[in-house]
Amino acid sequence: MTSLVELSVRTGGQSEWINITAEVQKAVAASGVREGICVVFVPHTTASITVNENADPDVPHDVNFALNAISPDRREFRHSEGNSAAHTKTSLVGPSITLIVTGGKLLLGTWQGIWFNEYDGPRVRKVHVRVMGE
Repeated sequence: MTSLVELSVRTGGQSEWINITAEVQKAVAASGVREGICVVFVPHTTASITVNENADPDVPHDVNFALNAISPDRREFRHSEGNSAAHTKTSLVGPSITLIVTGGKLLLGTWQGIWFNEYDGPRVRKVHVRVMGE
């Protein structure tokens, strides 16, 4: 059994994290898959997806602070659109995650959530959720 759902995420600015755990879980439940895997993929070059803590709102702030320190905007960048720092952050974090589905639900740790990360907004973004299994 397999299912593909496209989510739409509206972002408000740069360096923004949006918790999409509930939307991904709804896609898993709608798939009918009880045991399998779920792949979440972001088809953009200036946005990413990650699993991280969802209990403390300071965590997204702190991770963004660290990413901005690692990849600040620099006048030496050559990319004409002026968003090379966003491309670098996307490469560091990544465009996809793979999660376990068991009992018809995502297998996440107590403090874990699924975060869509915007580095070049505001924009309307896509997130593809593929659920596979039995």
